[in-house]
Amino acid sequence: MPRDLVAAVQRDYPRIYLACHIDHVRAVSTSYRLSAKDSTLLAHLDPDAGMTMGRLARHLGIGAPSLSAAIRRMEALGYVSRSPRPRDRRIIELRLTAQGSEAMASTSLLDTRRVASMLARLPAADRRRATVGLALLARAADKLQLSSPGRAAAKS
Repeated sequence: MPRDLVAAVQRDYPRIYLACHIDHVRAVSTSYRLSAKDSTLLAHLDPDAGMTMGRLARHLGIGAPSLSAAIRRMEALGYVSRSPRPRDRRIIELRLTAQGSEAMASTSLLDTRRVASMLARLPAADRRRATVGLALLARAADKLQLSSPGRAAAKS
């Protein structure tokens, strides 16, 4: 991998994080009743593309019982839905609900107003390109995490 590409990510990602990061919010101090870990879990779910519990547990490097308890709690809060996979109804998929999307955005480590302000400083065409680029990096990060579970958690 060319060093300049690695250096660019190492240089630029922390600048975004520092500009938009907010202090961690405790679950009891928000109306959403989510911890930082809960918010991270929600950030890995999508309203449209379902994810199985097993895949999510492997990706996050947590045990199935811990994940199951967290999912039950977030389902009770209306943030997560479970539904059978259309092609194989034995497989249950998790999806982020509209309420879950709102809760996740409101408890994100990145402040919504700061992110919006940062994006507003770019021309409209660059905003789209920037978010597409971040999505590409996020997908690569997901693949890295799946190929070496536990490494990222062990280093943090």
